[in-house]
Amino acid sequence: MADKSMIGLSLGKGSIDVEMGRLRFFAKAIGETDAIYTDEAAARDAGHPTLPVPPTFLMCLNSDVSAGVDRMGLLKLDLARILHAEQAFDYHRMAYAGDTLHFETTVTDVYDKKGGALHFVVNTTRVTNQRGEHVADMRGTLVERRG
Repeated sequence: MADKSMIGLSLGKGSIDVEMGRLRFFAKAIGETDAIYTDEAAARDAGHPTLPVPPTFLMCLNSDVSAGVDRMGLLKLDLARILHAEQAFDYHRMAYAGDTLHFETTVTDVYDKKGGALHFVVNTTRVTNQRGEHVADMRGTLVERRG
């Protein structure tokens, strides 16, 4: 089980290129109707240099980057007893097709509720682009049911 000594533990880092075709596919999959996410001309007309990254697409990219990391093993959590409790995003700047994004995830909090029956692990992923500019912070919370 994760404990407070794990705060600051690295849960992996890596980089990935943002591909235009994948952005279009994601926009279609989520039912996005704003043309700035699928049409380069519409994106430029709206003041973007190319297709912008839809906000929640960062989760897909981070999943790809961290695919080889056994986070449940590192955190000593029982997969059969966990739930994804929360996800939050703080955006600092836009990301675009053609960018290379860097993801670094660390444990930022561990705590219990309900007299220890629920065990929470919070991780934060810092996202930067190829110029080192801060794009976003993603915060995720897992809860493990005990007993």
